Amino acid sequence: MEYRREIDGLRALAVLPVILFHAGFKPFGGGFVGVDVFFVISGYLITRIILSELAAGTFSIGRFYERRVRRILPVLFLVMLACIPFAWFWLLPGDMRDFSASLAAVPVFVSNILFWRESVYFDAGTELKPLLHTWSLAVEEQYYALFPIFLLLAWRLGRRSVLALLLAAAVVSLGLAQWGSAAKPDAAFYLLPTRAWELSIGAFLAFHATSGQPLNMPKWAGELGGALGLALLLYAVFFFDEATPFPGVYALVPTLGAALLILFASRDTVVGGLLGSRVLVGIGLISYSAYLWHQPLFAFARHRSLMPPGELVFAGLVVASLGLAFLSWKYVEQPFRSRSVFSRTHVYALSVIASIFFVGFGIVGVLTHGTFHASPRLDKVAGLDARMLINHGLGADCEGDYTDSPRCRTSEHPEVLVWGDSYAMHLVQGLQASRPGLQLVQKTVSMCGPFLDIAPVTGRYVPSWAEKCMRVNDRVFEFLRHSPSIKYVVMSSPFRQYVGAGATVMTRDGQIVAGAEVAAQAMLSTLERIRQLGKVPVVFSPTPGNGHNIGRCLMRATLFDVPHSACDIDAAQSSLRQAPVREFLRKVQTVAPVVWLDEGMCLEGVCKATLDGVFMYRDDGHLSHEGSAYLGRRMGFHQRLVAAAASPREAAGLARLVPPAPVPMAGVARVATASESSPAR
Repeated sequence: MEYRREIDGLRALAVLPVILFHAGFKPFGGGFVGVDVFFVISGYLITRIILSELAAGTFSIGRFYERRVRRILPVLFLVMLACIPFAWFWLLPGDMRDFSASLAAVPVFVSNILFWRESVYFDAGTELKPLLHTWSLAVEEQYYALFPIFLLLAWRLGRRSVLALLLAAAVVSLGLAQWGSAAKPDAAFYLLPTRAWELSIGAFLAFHATSGQPLNMPKWAGELGGALGLALLLYAVFFFDEATPFPGVYALVPTLGAALLILFASRDTVVGGLLGSRVLVGIGLISYSAYLWHQPLFAFARHRSLMPPGELVFAGLVVASLGLAFLSWKYVEQPFRSRSVFSRTHVYALSVIASIFFVGFGIVGVLTHGTFHASPRLDKVAGLDARMLINHGLGADCEGDYTDSPRCRTSEHPEVLVWGDSYAMHLVQGLQASRPGLQLVQKTVSMCGPFLDIAPVTGRYVPSWAEKCMRVNDRVFEFLRHSPSIKYVVMSSPFRQYVGAGATVMTRDGQIVAGAEVAAQAMLSTLERIRQLGKVPVVFSPTPGNGHNIGRCLMRATLFDVPHSACDIDAAQSSLRQAPVREFLRKVQTVAPVVWLDEGMCLEGVCKATLDGVFMYRDDGHLSHEGSAYLGRRMGFHQRLVAAAASPREAAGLARLVPPAPVPMAGVARVATASESSPAR
């Protein structure tokens, strides 16, 4: 097959956006589409090789898989091996357990399934997974476990029949991807059935390239096709982001862009000349190694820092990943591709030995819950994972959907209803600590705030989910209507999913509108309807936040012998970050009391990550179990409810509940904030 420099240049345009996206450089918000470009390139090159060999009668399944092993495994195993020492000394037990699971999953190419079950690709926590990027390798190898066999069996039917079958499969795959991007976005992102169509685009290009019917077109048409392909690819890189539904029809933008570049960007076109430049070709040659190295470098840098490293650090790591990529390309990739250096027996033997090692290491790490490594600081973090457990309130039963589970109430005749999302859940320990024996019931669903008639819509929380959220809240209100024992309704959320910059919500009639336009009125209406039932609503603000994971910072500070005060939050910075939420709560406070959690957490312009040795946070916004109980006693959560009931209108204006000035004064800083970056779980 004739070598095309332009395709190596296209590889560079695929890998660089991915690396810069994972480094957190904001202009590259759609850099993740580089993986889709790789899928198209891979589908084209691999299918073209198979078709050429099938036509010549020389295709061999064994030789095909040998080429895949030589291409994929040596440098992959080198990177995995290099990760282990850093994981051994720098990872907390929970992170070590997760890393161990990925070590076991990667050699058998099921890491995409593991990460699908573990996490959302765009969640902040995934950036801490050193082997997260191997999900795309798993998708490719699952595809190539089936595709050559399909071609071999279907080849006797003729090229047209094979093309028809492939087209049908691709259409089904794209349909699944479009449906999944709305209904099951996590599965759609990670799994083969919703990604196969992207590799198939490359396969169609290979069928054309081996058809013996070259494109006969004027030069201007080739120039236009290449320019359009480059424009589509760059548009996706710079204008897509994590809110873009993916990988449905939106993924056609980068994949068709890549297809046009492969088809039209020949060496005699302007775009082809650009792709064939020495710099892009050089990066393209080492693109596989660069892809493998960048994520572990970024992840371990984040693990070693208390707060996220700055852009200058990541710029250095980008350069380091390219440097390591060159070395591994020259001294690992190239030698292992040569049969004169490593025979088939050597390659298979080393691959099997390495796979057994990584799978065994991973299994031990999982079975020991990540505590098997001999970190000299391990004794210091014993029990930290337990202190950072997800705070579901009364229990995990009270989290996913509307429920009347007895586990989500402390009495058949509750006095308090806790209503909202995870920022309502984390108040439960505080309410109970403020009055032992408190009779309460919990009605909470992650991300679904305590609003009637509206619900948030995001890239992950799609309109069908918003409809479910509204139904849940309708049922909560009906429960409240028929619960005479309830006196107080505790309501909370981060609220940014309703009023933050760019927030959108679905209204009762199915319209998608800007949340800032309707959220305040919807909340005021909800509060009034609660009052009409004779109940007392009290809204709790979110915690202060600076966008960083304070809980993880506290764990790392413990591990690395750093004072916990390094994790404290500047109250003024937090206040300025949360302006939309603070303004929203000011409007709420005109009709109902708002309990500002900052009162109990902020002192002299600093919001404390720990108080009297208590870890206040478990992540970037949620209170830990112990932090909630401490704050509930400190602030007297139940007493606040009683004060609100005594005279609701007056209670709404009590001095201790008045939102503060934007810049905290000395003494107790009452900054009305919300944690902008913590997930509304």
